[in-house]
Amino acid sequence: MKILDGKKVSNDIKDEIAAEVSKMKQKGEKVPHLAAIIVGNDGASRTYVNSKVRACERVGFESTMVRMSSTTSEIELLEKIKELNEDDSVDGFIVQLPLPPQINTQQVLMAVDPDKDVDGFHPTNFGKMSLDMTSFIPATPFGILELLERYDIPTKGKHTVVIGRSHIVGRPMSILMGRMGFPGNSTVTLTHKYTKNITQITSQADIIIVAVGIPHFLKAEMIKDDAVVIDVGITRVPDETAEKGYVITGDADFENVKKKTSYITPVPGGVGPMTIAMLLKNTLLARDRHRLRQNL
Repeated sequence: MKILDGKKVSNDIKDEIAAEVSKMKQKGEKVPHLAAIIVGNDGASRTYVNSKVRACERVGFESTMVRMSSTTSEIELLEKIKELNEDDSVDGFIVQLPLPPQINTQQVLMAVDPDKDVDGFHPTNFGKMSLDMTSFIPATPFGILELLERYDIPTKGKHTVVIGRSHIVGRPMSILMGRMGFPGNSTVTLTHKYTKNITQITSQADIIIVAVGIPHFLKAEMIKDDAVVIDVGITRVPDETAEKGYVITGDADFENVKKKTSYITPVPGGVGPMTIAMLLKNTLLARDRHRLRQNL
């Protein structure tokens, strides 16, 4: 069993990006600029956005944090998005989810300029990704692809089972694992809460990507020997014996599942760190595209 160390790989990627940014600075070029809009005071969202800002500092990006109150209207948020769409100094931006109930999330995501949509959530980017065209891949699936590639895990002809069908992870992951090239060329089964006999399906899988948000959902008896397990889940589970009063748990029963795997991602330290690294990579790609357009 080998651990897929997302923390190490994400640090490698950040070092590579920092080297690229350093070259830009030496040439007197504009460095990438990532903006983030956060609406309300959700603790997890604030923590996540702050970690993105720190990551920008580390690699030499410019970053802007736009804080808006929890009473912000949908019209006010759409006006702010329009501002960022038209701001040539901003290469890419994200709208941190979840949004307050008075705001239609889909309307907001549709309003982001696809060329600045470094989260990869806009239908234009999702559609291009589905057709193997150049697009921004959502950061978490992009991070999983990068882990598979850097650990040189064979995917061609393999049976990949994806558990969960969210627009952010499960559905794009099922498309990406079946695409031409590497990582890809696998036979994909997409499962969800209505899937019958799920153990029968997962026990035939060479690669399992689990993203259901249910702690310890994937049990050892659900996988075959030497399977590759990518655990996207991250849930705070109350634990009075822990210093913080909770433990961070993935969707796989790690201690038991790991004994049967060839590779597995830990939680924390697996897919999580990769998500921010690939958001930075998407921002770098956005900057490169903007520069090419400006030179034409």
